[in-house]
Amino acid sequence: MDSGLLFSFLVVDLLLVCVPGADWAYVIAAALRGGSVARAVAGLVCGYALHTALATAGLAVLVAGSPRLLTALTVAGAGYLLWLGWGVLRRPAVPDADGAAAPGGRLFLRGATISGLNPKGLLLYLSVLPQFLTLTGAHLPVPAQTAALGLLHMACCAAVYFTVGALARVLLTARPAAARAVTRTSGAAMLGIGALLLVERLSTL
Repeated sequence: MDSGLLFSFLVVDLLLVCVPGADWAYVIAAALRGGSVARAVAGLVCGYALHTALATAGLAVLVAGSPRLLTALTVAGAGYLLWLGWGVLRRPAVPDADGAAAPGGRLFLRGATISGLNPKGLLLYLSVLPQFLTLTGAHLPVPAQTAALGLLHMACCAAVYFTVGALARVLLTARPAAARAVTRTSGAAMLGIGALLLVERLSTL
């Protein structure tokens, strides 16, 4: 693949990953409640591994070419974001709020579900990633390019989310009020993004 395209994708991808959303809120909550940040992040990355596998198999192109299927997936993801955001606003994460950390398996599975249904991830693979594929000339096959870009996205997610979790545990553990404000802000952002996605998608019907 062209190194310039790879670097451009890396820059765009990092900008997208660094925008707070459902993934951020989940990692921060796991860190504040004493859970394993590594397991939470591994779950999130696993969800994006599924996106990568589907995109590599060509299913992303199929979804992009089927307005009804794309609408259904976007609405499902937006609804999940609304549910998560409302839950965060009702019960914001604070240090040791539950008195015990969630089991590692549950952290992993919920993380995979969150990223697997995250509309931002779906849109990345359907609309952003294809712009960085080289379709002509002596380059890697499109599935190989897709897999490479997907793996790069997963690496960016792992690095950013580990950093977010570590900083949350260090900076917010002793500041319950700040932790509550941060998680509520993330919840409000999820509600806003979910509502915008629903309105935008349903308006096209």
